[in-house]
Amino acid sequence: MGERYSWIGAEHPPRRLSYFVETSPSPRRFLKVTLFVVILVLSFHLPDLNPRISHRRETVEEIFSLLEKQRTGLAAITKEELAEVIYEEAIRHNYDPKFIMALIFVESECFNWAVSEKGAKGLMQIMPYVARSIARDLDIEWAGDRTLFNPYLNIRMGIHYLTQLMSDFDDVGVALTAYNYGPTYVKGLIERNERIPLNYYQRILSIYRTI
Repeated sequence: MGERYSWIGAEHPPRRLSYFVETSPSPRRFLKVTLFVVILVLSFHLPDLNPRISHRRETVEEIFSLLEKQRTGLAAITKEELAEVIYEEAIRHNYDPKFIMALIFVESECFNWAVSEKGAKGLMQIMPYVARSIARDLDIEWAGDRTLFNPYLNIRMGIHYLTQLMSDFDDVGVALTAYNYGPTYVKGLIERNERIPLNYYQRILSIYRTI
């Protein structure tokens, strides 16, 4: 009992009543709890507050959906990863990912194992001799023509090649014509002041507007 009531007679005994007052819900604490509950409830109804992440997710899903509708010759998981690669590489080179998809549609109809009569291969139909040079630029290990059937590498090399052509010709229509006919052919047309055919470019634009 000595220690329990040792405060008796002290000049300033403990304020036991204030203890109960301080530990009971204060207006400030009640307000904090109320705000927390309100924020929690609203969080289930608010839109995505990071539009970049939201836009990325939506675009990747749209690309995957487009790939799913085509005869790609690829497994579902590969198509999911490929959609991510197309998005990332397109954005990195300042292209609309759907524009790149339109180019892939025209080149290979999204069939990974496509081979043209002239020998262009893969999704973006790159000639092996061109791809070998690009592989060196990108520090990609070149394992022969079969490298072009790796869909991720094909996309990387194809978009890089298109960017080179855009830099060389400074015009999207001319650059795409060079992608299709070859840069040497297009440079010859320019030197001879001849008309550059834009039917390939217009075809891509037509598809781009519909996807």
